[in-house]
Amino acid sequence: MKIRIEIVFVIIMFFFCWMVLFTRFPVWWKAICISLYAGIILSTVARLWLQNRPVAKTLLWTCLLIFVPVLGYFFYIYTGQLLFKGALFKSKRASDRDLFETLDKNKRPVEMPAMLNDHQRGFVSYLERVTLTNQSQNTRTKILKNGEETFEEVKRRLKEAKDFIHLEYYIFRYDRLGQELMEILTEKVQEGVEVRLIYDAFGSFALSEQDKRKMADSGIQIHPFLPLKFGWFTQKFNFRNHRKIIVIDGKIGFVGGLNVGVEYLGEDDKFGFWCDTHVLLEGEAVQTLHAVFLLDWKYVCGDTLFEDPRYLQPTPVEGDGLVHVVASGPETRDMGDHFYAMITSAIESIWIATPYFIPNRAITTALRVAAKKGIQVRLMVPESNDGFLTQYATQSYFPELLRAGVELYTYQKGFLHKKVIIVDGDMATIGTANMDLRSFHLNFEVNLFLSGSGSIRDLVTHFEEDLKECRRIRPVAFYKRGVGVKWKESFARLFSGLL
Repeated sequence: MKIRIEIVFVIIMFFFCWMVLFTRFPVWWKAICISLYAGIILSTVARLWLQNRPVAKTLLWTCLLIFVPVLGYFFYIYTGQLLFKGALFKSKRASDRDLFETLDKNKRPVEMPAMLNDHQRGFVSYLERVTLTNQSQNTRTKILKNGEETFEEVKRRLKEAKDFIHLEYYIFRYDRLGQELMEILTEKVQEGVEVRLIYDAFGSFALSEQDKRKMADSGIQIHPFLPLKFGWFTQKFNFRNHRKIIVIDGKIGFVGGLNVGVEYLGEDDKFGFWCDTHVLLEGEAVQTLHAVFLLDWKYVCGDTLFEDPRYLQPTPVEGDGLVHVVASGPETRDMGDHFYAMITSAIESIWIATPYFIPNRAITTALRVAAKKGIQVRLMVPESNDGFLTQYATQSYFPELLRAGVELYTYQKGFLHKKVIIVDGDMATIGTANMDLRSFHLNFEVNLFLSGSGSIRDLVTHFEEDLKECRRIRPVAFYKRGVGVKWKESFARLFSGLL
């Protein structure tokens, strides 16, 4: 374990403060401690200024570092710094780039389908230029609505596996659903199928050591992503793997919003009905989705499975439109840019469904401007969220959106967890990324971007069906909310960068 120098500084600064305030050491000793403490703070402030952040944030962190002893520095390294430039994941970033560049060299060039219109072509060209991954015309997609439909399809496809099954989840519970999947996976192992599972150490915190041993003893190779044991000493505890991926034999892939747990089937009394969306992939793009898993597998355990050609052998099928698998994380931080580019390409409509709406300023501005231009902008969020801060932080964005003419809807039937953006009814993205700063900056995510695909019609249909279960927020009624609610919104928004 490599302990970062910032953590050492916290310990040293705490020791200095203790010596100055609570001991009878000679004055000259205390003067040395104060000088060294000041040196650490001033050098940190200097590095902060060189990052050229927004002025307000720079001044805020400068004041906190100078006027709040030790605690200010602690908050800075764990929430204000977070090494957004990817220093914590330098080796992973290099591996990702090397593999995707190799895949790019081996891939046939993609011709722009004639059916795409100008704004689709503009966005598709953007993605092709700025991402490490490739577009595919030789991929078929199927939209799966909610947990029952998704996991029936997942279980059916798992049972058909012949060579390998690779799974990656933010939350993997060993409840009824988890045990059903484990029974299938155990049977496949006994048949000679390789089974590998990556789970996020924080998201799957409830997964007991006994449960992990059961999986390992059954022959499943299982590894955590960013274990929490030493995460506090490396800052990595704040970066989580939010991906939900299944790849079967390199031919079938699943990705979307659903983790493994009975709540995703609507069987949790707290959440009730669970509204979500997943995607089944067949064809060439499965290779790219699998590459995302294989790179994460190398990161968690060191095995370079992608050096074996059988794991990255593309299996093209007759496709429908363009499919683009795009991975993001703290080493790339591009998902927010992709959402912004997609939103600003809209001509007629922008429909967004997300459980957490805590966007950056660019996306907020883009939505307001689009609405003022006469573009229909619809935002669907849950009526009740799964946390105080996420609930009120989301609401804090409502006033400016309502004033611009954005249509706001809150889902009433249960918990809305789908993550979908549909532009003009002919472009869409679906995957694991929420419309929030954590998904943009801190989480490892993966999304599909669809252009000219028949699956977009299904997403439109599902969105319209879900709208029937929503309450539209009207400006006059919303503005009458109490002062207490407004204070909660303002307080929650202070933590928007970590939610």
